Amino acid sequence: MSLIPKVQVDSKRKIRKAKYVAKLNDALKEYKNVLIVQVDNVGSSQMQQVRLALRGKAIVLMGKNTIIRKIVREHMEANPNLENLLPYVVGNMGFVFTNGNLNEVRKIVLEKKVPAAAKAGTLAQNAVTIPAGSTGLDPGQTAFFQALNIATKIVKGAIEIISDVVFLKAGDKVTSSHVALLDKLNIRPFSYGFKVTDVYENGTTYSAAVLDMSQDDLLAGFFRGVRTLAAVSAAVSYPTLATVPFFLGSAYRKLISISLATDYTFDGSKQFKEYLADPSKFASAAPAASAAAPAAAAAKKEEEKPKEKSEESDADMGFGLFD
Repeated sequence: MSLIPKVQVDSKRKIRKAKYVAKLNDALKEYKNVLIVQVDNVGSSQMQQVRLALRGKAIVLMGKNTIIRKIVREHMEANPNLENLLPYVVGNMGFVFTNGNLNEVRKIVLEKKVPAAAKAGTLAQNAVTIPAGSTGLDPGQTAFFQALNIATKIVKGAIEIISDVVFLKAGDKVTSSHVALLDKLNIRPFSYGFKVTDVYENGTTYSAAVLDMSQDDLLAGFFRGVRTLAAVSAAVSYPTLATVPFFLGSAYRKLISISLATDYTFDGSKQFKEYLADPSKFASAAPAASAAAPAAAAAKKEEEKPKEKSEESDADMGFGLFD
């Protein structure tokens, strides 16, 4: 009778494995894009929330790395590009398959995070700051704060932190003392969720950071490369599409210089030769306008001056001050 439960467990395990293999096979055939995710410290309930949020847009598949590698290798005969996925099947990872917009799917995946308490022995994901104010702890625990170099005072029978304290920096190792104090203060400083590390798109793999780049960033990078190529090509006198206009302009200027130094004239140099022969022909109305401008400004300034009272006005009319 002891063999019956074992047989049942093995059969259930085989059924689950067969379902997973079929699902992964279908996903590799149906979907062209894959988000490669790390799921450290992600619980089953959180995983279910992500699946529900992605319903109709993408599917999430987790499984044993050995099975994933085996199935991917089987599909490589029909799609050799799947070989690019194999280096990423390491650690606690999974796939998010989609044919939709990768940025939208990644945004949904990253939004599903849950706060978590600090764990001794792990590395701090981000800086942790303990705010100033009352802690609600009794004065008997002051020594605990002193051991961690946190300045406190007693206010109304409770410990109060005097000023904000940077308790942990990003990358610091979390100790049991850190965990104990954060638990006492009911602070859950970290959050865990899916971490999108890489992307597989139409047979090509690249870092997920590329998804953060806008079209302006891509264009700026492209034109920066074009400028570099043009500068190198110009330095070695090698014609390319980027340097042909530069070479043509340089050659045209040299032709004009040769024409000016010799008796040879062509349409492009004719105007320059006429100017050198008689610059007065090219005098424009600009000097006349510039000469008239000071006169107009002086007249305007004269009008704006306050008018002085004329003492002769009364005399001209035949009246005097004492008449």
